[in-house]
Formats: sequence, structure tokens, C-alpha cells
Amino acid sequence: MDQQPAELSRRERELMNIAYRLERVTAAEAREAMDAPPTDAAVRATLRILVEKGHLRYEQDGPRYVYLPTVPRAAAGRSALAHLVSTFFGGSAEGALVSLLELERNKLSDEQRAQLKRLIDHAASEGR
Repeated sequence: MDQQPAELSRRERELMNIAYRLERVTAAEAREAMDAPPTDAAVRATLRILVEKGHLRYEQDGPRYVYLPTVPRAAAGRSALAHLVSTFFGGSAEGALVSLLELERNKLSDEQRAQLKRLIDHAASEGR
């Protein structure tokens, strides 16, 4: 999957988020999980487009198709994060990290802060 997240429409991104959250999703389940869902036909058409673009694959489960992301969640997350850092923070990992740490809802425990410090120290020892 070489496409950047920005190359997906709003609906395509919404369906991909649902597919990653649920891991396996039918068209009906996807439509139910959408904000202000379009028609059944529109959801099915968008899922088909995502299959054609290579973002989803499907398996037949009796009469239904079950859709699954083609890229593992962690890899997609890294790609999305790289795009976010590039787009909103001018490529600055420091800027992105500062913003994450400033979010009130993401209060870190002492253990989480210590783990982050260990990861930063390890990355520094490797020259990253």
C-alpha cells in the first residue's frame, strides 16, 4: 500500500478507521458504525473501492463479505503518524511529541513516563 492517507476520501478514511477498530467488518457493521451513514449501496461501493485501491481485502462468510485491512494496524499507524508529523509538525518528531504530552486527556503515569524516557535514551544511544 503505497498511498498516503491524504489520498483517501473522508468516507474512505472513516471506513478504514472502522475496519482497523473492528479488525473484521461486514458492510452492515461498517454502516452501523459510521457517523451519518450513507445508503447501503454507497457503503458497499466505498468498500469495493478500498479493495480496488488495495487497502482492504475480503473473505466470503456464507452470503456475506467480511472486509479486513491489508496492512497490519501497527504499520498503518506508523505510516499515518509519519504523514501527520510531516503535515502538521514540519517533520519535527519533537514538536509532535510535545503536542502529545500537552494533551490533558493523555495524562501519563510515572511508569509510562519512565518507559518513554527509556525508549528515548535507547533511541539516542542508536543515533536516532
